[in-house]
Amino acid sequence: MKRSSVAGVCAVALMAGVALMAGPAQAKEPAACQAISFRPIAAGSPDGVQDAGLKPTKSGKIEIKAEVQGGAAKNYFMAIKGNKIDGTDKGPKVSDGCLKSKHVALPYKTQPAGACTGERFRVVIETQGAKKVAQFFGLHGSAWEHCSSATM
Repeated sequence: MKRSSVAGVCAVALMAGVALMAGPAQAKEPAACQAISFRPIAAGSPDGVQDAGLKPTKSGKIEIKAEVQGGAAKNYFMAIKGNKIDGTDKGPKVSDGCLKSKHVALPYKTQPAGACTGERFRVVIETQGAKKVAQFFGLHGSAWEHCSSATM
């Protein structure tokens, strides 16, 4: 019995060695469409600009920040690579197919600039050729509402 178990261990070790010699794994392609979800900050946070979330990506750091007054968030905004993205509806757009795949119902409303709020938040990122486009949404009930857009 001992002889067969030693042979089995040697066979497993040999197969593992062959697998390691096969070469490094190939780099995985980034997803063409992705979403990152964030939660709102806790009630009673100190006044000023507070961090609500951070996600490092290959294209740069995405931050969600909240402007707090009287312990309540009055406006959330996205910052990419440290630059604040103001809420306008004139920014670049992510394709409808990408938004639908990330459960953003179409058509969506646009929140007024400086008044982005919600129960949860989502950044949808789509690779469009050589550039990446990010759209920031706040959830109200069951509907996502657009806050801002930017090229990364």
